[in-house]
Amino acid sequence: EVQLVESGGGLVQPGGSLRLSCATSGFSLNSYAMSWVRQAPGKGLEWVACINHWSVITNYGDSVKGRFTISRDDAKNTVVLEMNNLQPGDTDVDDCGKAWRYVCDAGEEKWGQGTQVTVSS
Repeated sequence: EVQLVESGGGLVQPGGSLRLSCATSGFSLNSYAMSWVRQAPGKGLEWVACINHWSVITNYGDSVKGRFTISRDDAKNTVVLEMNNLQPGDTDVDDCGKAWRYVCDAGEEKWGQGTQVTVSS
C-alpha cells in the first residue's frame, strides 16, 4: 500500500524557515515524480513544487519561486520541502503527492494527510 506521511509543520514567525518531510512507503520512490501542494483557509488547492525522478527537473509555483526548494533522497524514501522567508500568506496545510509516472506532468495518484504551517508573529 502506498503511504505518504508529512511532518515538519508548525508555527513560525514571518521571515522564518521550516523544513517539511514526506516519508514514503509501499512503492519505489526512485521511479516516480513527487509534488507538494498547499491549501490556505478559505482558498483552493495551490500547486507548490514538483521534482521528477533522478532530481533532473524541479518546478515551482510563482508564489514560492526563490523561497522554497524541493529535494528527494531516494535511499531514505523521503521528499523534502525547504521553505524560507515565510510570510503570513504561507499559512496553510501542505501535502506531498506521488505522481502516476516519473515526470511532473503526469498528475498525482496519491496524497498524504498534510501538515499544518502557520506563519504568525
